[in-house]
Amino acid sequence: MSLTEESAFDRYRAQVERPLARLFSVYGTPRWTWLTVGLLANLLAQAASLVPPVVLGAALDAVFSRGESETAYQLLFVPDAWIPAGDEAQFWFSLALIVGSFLTTAVFTWIYGVSANLFAHEVMHAVRTDSFEKLLALDMSFFDDKQTGEVMAILNNDASNLEAFLDNALMNSLRLVVMVGGISFILFSLNWQLAVVTLVAVPAIVALTWWFMRVIAPRYRERQSAVARFNTRVENGIGGIELTKTTDSEQYEAKRVSDASHDLFRTTMEVLKLSYLYRPGMELLAGLSFAATFLVGGYWLLVGAPPGFSGSLTAGTFVTFIFMTQRFVAPLAEVSNIVDQIQSARASAERVFGLADIPVHITERDDAVDLSTSTGRVAYDDVSFAYADRTQTDGGDQAGGTAVIHDLSFDAAPGETVALVGETGAGKSTALKLLLRLYEVTDGAIRVDGHDVRELTLGSLRRNVGYVSQDTFLFDGTIADNIRYGRFDAGDDAVREAARAAEADEFIERMPEGYDTRVGERGVKLSGGQRQRIALARVFLQDPPILVLDEATSAVDTETERAIQRSLDRLSEGRTTFVIAHRLSTVVDADEILVLEDGRVIERGNHEVLLDSGGKYASLWAAQTGN
Repeated sequence: MSLTEESAFDRYRAQVERPLARLFSVYGTPRWTWLTVGLLANLLAQAASLVPPVVLGAALDAVFSRGESETAYQLLFVPDAWIPAGDEAQFWFSLALIVGSFLTTAVFTWIYGVSANLFAHEVMHAVRTDSFEKLLALDMSFFDDKQTGEVMAILNNDASNLEAFLDNALMNSLRLVVMVGGISFILFSLNWQLAVVTLVAVPAIVALTWWFMRVIAPRYRERQSAVARFNTRVENGIGGIELTKTTDSEQYEAKRVSDASHDLFRTTMEVLKLSYLYRPGMELLAGLSFAATFLVGGYWLLVGAPPGFSGSLTAGTFVTFIFMTQRFVAPLAEVSNIVDQIQSARASAERVFGLADIPVHITERDDAVDLSTSTGRVAYDDVSFAYADRTQTDGGDQAGGTAVIHDLSFDAAPGETVALVGETGAGKSTALKLLLRLYEVTDGAIRVDGHDVRELTLGSLRRNVGYVSQDTFLFDGTIADNIRYGRFDAGDDAVREAARAAEADEFIERMPEGYDTRVGERGVKLSGGQRQRIALARVFLQDPPILVLDEATSAVDTETERAIQRSLDRLSEGRTTFVIAHRLSTVVDADEILVLEDGRVIERGNHEVLLDSGGKYASLWAAQTGN
């Protein structure tokens, strides 16, 4: 899949409705306590922060200007009976209110900060966990052409964007509402005419914000996609560093990363260009609001009521307006940041839920049978399989896709070994992956102990099948950890016994820390043959009744191959074993050999029968042995 091709994330993201509302419904509701505490504490903190300017204005008019006016000491929401008499008493009363408001603001700011962060980070943790669990549940067909960078972008960038939105944008939005609403109420209570002047820019601010949110939304979505494409390119470049170096392709790879980085740069600048237009615009409107208040209020105090205005304006009220307008300017100037975070979070939530909405087709039935211990009898009855057409939206419905298996039928009894041979692309690996339900058959049925595999629980089916792929994968950890992967409760003695059975114990004991030696990411510290034997030891430890060996000895030398083959012969006794091999020398003792070509069985029989028939198998044998 190319970097520009539309992915499943993009297709399902486009279908997500009201992503932020869904975010609160799915992840916010279970954590409503922390959210509620944070919102209430934020509300009280912002409300308390509005007290000092009001008290200062009242004190200026009633205490500090006593000789110039007869203004009584009055405060909104404070009964006159609570206000002490006398200038000195009112001074200390004002000081107590101001100090108390600062203390209240500090305490509740701390409470809402802790609560908001707990809420936001718990949601981020849940998003990451759920997204990764969904990835584990997705069908293998999803991973055939999807990009690792898309996955990493969701688990890292998108989850972090949602955390920033819930921690900052949400609380700042409440702060904006409280400040604008509270300040508007106070200003109208003090002088409604001057309040109109102060708030005259609000409609323009709302219009500018509405325009910005509509225009910026698609640009945020494109930037998030560019982040994913860049992550994919970097991940591919690092993962393929050996190939890059051995083919002298450093400049080519650097160019591809540079192109992806430039695409990210371009989409980021598209966002920033609009942001740099919107933010100064907001600050200008908020600044004009302050300037208009200062102009009209100052003229009112110096000259008298401006034309169209009536009544008087005290110095204390004017000072309160100036302070409140400054408080009003700050949250309005933050609207741009809030909008940025909201739009970024909207794009990220669309991607998170786009992933969540990708359907999983290989699932268990409600009445699925638990296969406790299989006898190992396996039957393929007219099995056909087609990979899904990539133009389909979910990769699950295989109709119309590329057919790779056609009417495959055979029976394997316990203790028998069935080998699948043929040229590359004949369908050998795919045929046996159907047994584990890594893919779903298109037609026909696969049965284990008489049960259609679709009737069995996935866990019990896969526990009864030991699978060794030709592409050996080891996790970053110790050798012992990788051997016991899937049998995490296995003891050290069992791990060593499995390693001896896989002819791996000798080289492991020579390692610096033995079984505690770390293998590095993807096992890079080990040779291909060593990785293959550890993978074999893992299956020996699993001790399943059914074995699937997909080129299990492809990465070992001839001597090691013979040693492993002896172990495999012992392990295969009483078990059903399926072997995929290009080296026909490894399957000469198989009970039945199926020769596949273009997904069809063209020959079957044991080694001698197939040689005598003089067909495809005989030709392959002759090509490999020179006989």
